[in-house]
Amino acid sequence: MMRQFELVERVKRYYPEANEDLLNRAYVYAMRAHGSQKRASGDPYFSHPLEVAAILTDLHVDDQTIAAAILHDTIEDTGTTREDIANRFGENIADLVDGLTKIKKLDLVSKKAAQAENLRKLLLAVAADARVLLVKLADRLHNMRTLHFVPPDKRARIAEETLEIYAPLAGRIGMQDMREELEDICFRVLMPDAHLMMTRRLQALRERAGGLIELIERDLKAKLLANSILGEIKGREKRVYSIWRKMERKSISFEQLSDVFGFRVIVGTAEDCYRALGIIHQAWPFVPGRFKDYISTPKQNDYRSIHTTVVGPKHQRVELQIRTREMDAVAEFGIAAHAAYKEGGSQPNGGGESNAYRWLRRTIELLAEGDNPEEFLEHTKLELFQDQVFCFTPKGLLIALPRGATPIDFAYAVHTDIGNNTVGCRINGRNSPLISELQNGDEVEILTTVGQVPPAAWESLVVTGKARAAIRRATREAVRKQFVGLGRRIVERAFSRAGKTFSEEKLVAALPRLARATLDDVLTAVGRGEMYSGDVVKAVFPDFREEVSKAAAPGTGAGWFGVQGAEKLKFKVPGQESSTGSIPIRGLSDDLPVRFAPNGGAVPGDRIVGILTPGEGITIYPIQSPALVAYDEEPWRWLDVRWDVDEHDPRRFGAQLTISVINEPGSLAEIARVIADTDANIDNIAMRAKTADFREMILDIEVWDLKHLTAIISELRAKPLVANVERVIG
Repeated sequence: MMRQFELVERVKRYYPEANEDLLNRAYVYAMRAHGSQKRASGDPYFSHPLEVAAILTDLHVDDQTIAAAILHDTIEDTGTTREDIANRFGENIADLVDGLTKIKKLDLVSKKAAQAENLRKLLLAVAADARVLLVKLADRLHNMRTLHFVPPDKRARIAEETLEIYAPLAGRIGMQDMREELEDICFRVLMPDAHLMMTRRLQALRERAGGLIELIERDLKAKLLANSILGEIKGREKRVYSIWRKMERKSISFEQLSDVFGFRVIVGTAEDCYRALGIIHQAWPFVPGRFKDYISTPKQNDYRSIHTTVVGPKHQRVELQIRTREMDAVAEFGIAAHAAYKEGGSQPNGGGESNAYRWLRRTIELLAEGDNPEEFLEHTKLELFQDQVFCFTPKGLLIALPRGATPIDFAYAVHTDIGNNTVGCRINGRNSPLISELQNGDEVEILTTVGQVPPAAWESLVVTGKARAAIRRATREAVRKQFVGLGRRIVERAFSRAGKTFSEEKLVAALPRLARATLDDVLTAVGRGEMYSGDVVKAVFPDFREEVSKAAAPGTGAGWFGVQGAEKLKFKVPGQESSTGSIPIRGLSDDLPVRFAPNGGAVPGDRIVGILTPGEGITIYPIQSPALVAYDEEPWRWLDVRWDVDEHDPRRFGAQLTISVINEPGSLAEIARVIADTDANIDNIAMRAKTADFREMILDIEVWDLKHLTAIISELRAKPLVANVERVIG
């Protein structure tokens, strides 16, 4: 176990101004707090936070981060409280330790929910201070290095979580070496046979290659020196999990891989990077399609480098990464290579906040808007852990998106309002479908219209967490708005029937009696059929007593009729009168949750009635529909509705016909011609054999109103090949 003075010396080597007293006090406090606790390996528990601190010293983090690493398990695993840490070591360190403390006592419904809630807390703490993430990743790395001491069932779960969340997160913030080590350990635990096979094949390739790596290193260095470029060459082999993942993703064999051997060419300046690239391409042929310039277009985690693949000595393909020393530090340590993890924090090297951290913090803040832990976990995986494509706005703004992203994802990445109002797009100046998959370098222009509501189906088309969350929120808000509108109309009519004046102010004052927080909550509950409108009247006017027929059960639903009674409704003829007590229906509009009866629907001119289904809205039936018999025992679900078609905004309505026709060629064409000539539209058609001489067609058509539908039926009946036409009323 590392001694106290050894830890202090490691920190002082790269950070001479480190607070030695702080480190000593943290060491002693944590050792006493953990006392005689043991790890699964049998080692003293205190050895774990020391190893975490040692990992962080390799990243050259500040003294506060080292102290937090030493203390990171004290709140979770000992009797220490956040207040104890704050009093002894200050608020900054207390915040870091608290951000790393898992939620143990939450009443969560599943392990997935617990995992998601822990991740939410961690990432929200990261949004405040990125040093939390550095300590957490170092903590996870040491736990993975000692995973073989953990029981097999728990071992697999930890490895799966690490592979899904923590390894990609390390890569996303640029800490590639840590990501690769975490992935290799997980690979060995989760797929031991595949890991062993890949290890053996890599060893066999290494033996066949002989001293190839050393040969290429010498050749590269000599060629650079001959052109007055001082550079450092680092040869490496690709990690076994990276090889396996690439073979799986691209469905290629081990022999087809072109970058098992890789080299980092580290030079002094960005200009030297491009000079070195020219020298290398003159010496060895490069592989087409294998060149990427991340210096001119850096990744969002600040990674900068030139990538190229060449055919080197012995016809071996090798990947080259050309970068400066500063770029190499960022590539190796990610945000740990930047000094300012927290604005205003005391840091060893000074400097500004990194692009990687700014992007990470902004993304986390957006993800934090999720409504539940599982949704947060889903969005985090979608948003943080996929390969990227880089696209541009017409003004040249770079937008990074996961691979497979669509223009809808792009629109939401620019701004949520733009995404919600999207109606179309142009990709590279050409009108394109919104479901197009974006490619690197695409210029995307989003076409918008104010007042649009994104279709719920978009949720299955997008790949980014931000877009998916925004679509869900917009859909929920649109549905809620519909139920609020319906509830308001029902409540206003209930007040009118009771001889009372509807007043929002009086209703707001009665909210405590209705156990709702806002007026919209009450209206939504009434519109969804979860609260009876008569109860709302009673809450505002406690002395009010309504007269209800015995058939009604007002306590069980959102009845329309109040004192009228169910019997009076069922013999009333709603739809033709201009009744002020009726709910106006215009069709499948955005302002009410309305749908029409299946197998027939209803059209303007029909006498109609509405049936309220709790949680779903109103279903409109023609008054003669046999389906209404099923609701005889539930009169509180009946709503008085009427047509309110806008003459300036005509729309078609669905109806269904059954047509018996003579079985001869051209019969379908004749029927279709009648539908077209009468300005109707066929939505769906089905045919079945009735007898050898006749076929029955079931036609779903769209018409303007009942008069239009009647004319169509008359035209069809006049045709010699038509034996019978009937309208279906479901």
